[in-house]
Parts: sequence; C-alpha cells; structure tokens
Amino acid sequence: MQKLEHQNKMRSQNRYNKIVSQIKPNSNKSILIVVTLLSFIAGALLSLVAISKITRQLPIISFSATSETSIQQEAILHYATSKIVPQQSLQEIMQSFNVLRTRAPCNFLIFGLGYDSLMWAALNPGGTTLFLEESEEWVKLVLKDAPFLQAKTVTYRTQLQEADSLLESYKDNPKCDPRTAFLKGNEECPLALESLPNEVYETEWDVIMIDAPRGWEREHPGRMAAIYSMAVMARARKGAGNTHVYVHDVNRVVEKKFAKEFLCDKYKVGGVGRLWHFEIPPSRSATFC
Repeated sequence: MQKLEHQNKMRSQNRYNKIVSQIKPNSNKSILIVVTLLSFIAGALLSLVAISKITRQLPIISFSATSETSIQQEAILHYATSKIVPQQSLQEIMQSFNVLRTRAPCNFLIFGLGYDSLMWAALNPGGTTLFLEESEEWVKLVLKDAPFLQAKTVTYRTQLQEADSLLESYKDNPKCDPRTAFLKGNEECPLALESLPNEVYETEWDVIMIDAPRGWEREHPGRMAAIYSMAVMARARKGAGNTHVYVHDVNRVVEKKFAKEFLCDKYKVGGVGRLWHFEIPPSRSATFC
C-alpha cells in the first residue's frame, strides 16, 4: 500500500515537473497571456454583476466556495501574481472563450485538472464547471490551493498502445454501436467510460474540453475512451442546441485519428494550434460520421 502511494506521489510530481519545465514565466508571451486572461475574467465578472442588477440582487463579494464572483476574484489575483500561466496558447484559449462568452452560464465538463482550471471556472460565471482527473494525488495538489474547484477522480480501462486495435474493433461490437450506445455500466464496450461519477451522466453538458488523461507513453490511458464517450454523450443530447467539444493535442496521432472517427470532420467548426473545435448535433444515425 505504501509502495502504491509512493508511486502515485512520484507520478504526480513527475507530471508537475513536466508541466513546469514547459513554462517560461518571464517571456513576453506569458505576460500577454496573463494580461488577456485578466481582461477576460474581469469582463465575465462585470457581466455577472450586470445580471445581478437586472434581477435586483446584489452580487455576493465574499470568498466562499459558492460565490461565482469569488472564483473570478481568486482567478484575477492568481494570474496577476503567478509566474505560471495556462498550458494552452492564447489563440487556443480564445476558441473556447468565444463560445463560453455566449453560452455561459452553462454546463462545462473538462477532462484534466491543472494550471488553467481556475481560468475555466472563472470564465463560466453562474454555471457548472466540473473537472475529471485520473490522479488522486494530483487532485489533492491542485485543490490545496483552489479548494472551491469541483473535481472528481476517474479511472480508465484503456492503454495508449491499444489505440489501433480499439479503432479497428469497435464497429464489430454491438455495445459500441452509435445507434444504441450508452456509457454508464457499459463494460462490454472498452471505449465506454462506464464508471464515471453519476453527476457526469445526469448532467447535459453544453461545452466539453478533452485535455486529459495522459497520452504520451504506451502505458498511459490515452484519450480514446474520452473522445468516444463524449461523442456518445453529445449525440444523445435532449435539450436545445448542439454540444461544443474541444480536443487538445491533436498534433498527436491518436487524438487526431479518434477525433476524426467519432467527432467528424463535418462537425469541425474551428481549430488553431493543437486544438480542434467540434459542434455535435443530437443524432442516432448508424454511423458517427
């Protein structure tokens, strides 16, 4: 047990080191991102205040976990004083921001927890923002500094080295069939995320960001199941409108292949850098694309 805990801690620390090693805190690019983020978050804060005035309610300006203005104030303070900036580029962030600006408050589901999490929560004032993360130790590390974020630990059944076989075999598996596909308890479809927290299944998500789990080594879970499952969830939407799905790291082969297979080129409405943006309509067609 102690050995397993030690391995989890080392994995979290290695992930931390990997992210930090990619950050250049003193660069002009980092400064530009921080300034732009502050303007985004401040704008969202003003919008929330305006909504409060319209409904004749004063905004709550306290640092409680339930106050949306508090989250935005925390975000402004954090990015104004921290040398660590979000992992996505400014151009990539803008892809999501332009949708959140019109859809918020909305239900926003994010695969991955990290240095951009506070930003995403702040850009969805009044909405539900939930983070799904594979490492329990990493969740504890992030929530130590931002306990008001909503994050759940999830497990994956796949490994990156299985990507090709999963892509080839799913069409022959009736439990993966897009016409009747389901997620909760679907153990027979290896691409189905069958044991997510009930909150994920019970909520109709308007915006989904797939930026996890890990997918750069053969033993990592990869994002195959996340992409498939979010395609199933988006196609099953019952409410008005479409589901916006973002996939990050599409410069990698697996992310690109699975995004094309399940989210479809015809639904791709934007993309920049390593990020693709899809807008998925409800459907029960015989094929994903």
